[in-house]
Amino acid sequence: MRTRFRPDRQLSARMLLTVLLLGLVYAAFVAALIVLLKSVFWVVVIAGGLLAAQYWFSDRIALRAMRGQIVTPTQQPRLHGIIDRLCATADMPKPRVAVADTDLPNAFATGRSTRRAVVCVTTGLLRRLDTSELEGVLAHELSHIAHRDVAVMTVASFLGVLAGLVARFTFDSQLFGGRQRNEGYGGLLIMAVIAVSAAVYAVSFLLIRVLSRYRELAADRAGATLTGRPSELASALIKVSDGIRRIPTRDLRAATAFNAFLFAPTLGSRVSLATLLSTHPTLQQRLDRLGAISIELGEAAPRWDS
Repeated sequence: MRTRFRPDRQLSARMLLTVLLLGLVYAAFVAALIVLLKSVFWVVVIAGGLLAAQYWFSDRIALRAMRGQIVTPTQQPRLHGIIDRLCATADMPKPRVAVADTDLPNAFATGRSTRRAVVCVTTGLLRRLDTSELEGVLAHELSHIAHRDVAVMTVASFLGVLAGLVARFTFDSQLFGGRQRNEGYGGLLIMAVIAVSAAVYAVSFLLIRVLSRYRELAADRAGATLTGRPSELASALIKVSDGIRRIPTRDLRAATAFNAFLFAPTLGSRVSLATLLSTHPTLQQRLDRLGAISIELGEAAPRWDS
């Protein structure tokens, strides 16, 4: 799909490199399983089925999980008006528009293609942001659609899903398979399969997290460039992050599983092991990048601070 979002060659290169590396790991993983188990057909079939379902129904799954409802221009004229203007500016098809009734301030884009794409915002986000800030967030989400981020991340996650299933399947077979199967060569074989699966899961997890953090920075740049107002996106980030910190932890648990799709993660913004393995860069990293973009675009000197 050709749009007026500026092509991000670094993002494309990183996506390609990640997929190639995951492909190599996947080939080695399958080869190891064939040698060790000689029968992984049903595990691969199940994992493939889960991948296909996740890819095909990603929009429905995400909307149902976040309790989002498709809304019409009559129901949400402000929201539709902003997306209409941004899509006209970006020269891209308009996605479906949804709203999730939750105080958690956030937004996400999902869908396997531009025809199935949907942008969802929460009522908490609509209450907290003014029109210019909301425009910055929506431009960020539309760039994910234009760059096909959802499809790439779904396919890239297949290896981790497969490795996790194999490890669980093998562990359960060891646990419930009886003592004879767990002794001697059979026990060593099972432990080898679990070790290989765990290693593959760890590698795929790290690669996908690195790619995810970069694609968020790329979406920030694309969105800020489209609107020409990086400071408004930065202001939205600060408000959203502050709003998330005020939400009770128990209310964040349901959304945490969808961090990779959200505008801002439901984790804190402090640097820690959790944030280093997060799907998003830290708030300060995003603000620093937006500050640099603001200078590039000749916008007034940024005055935000996390």
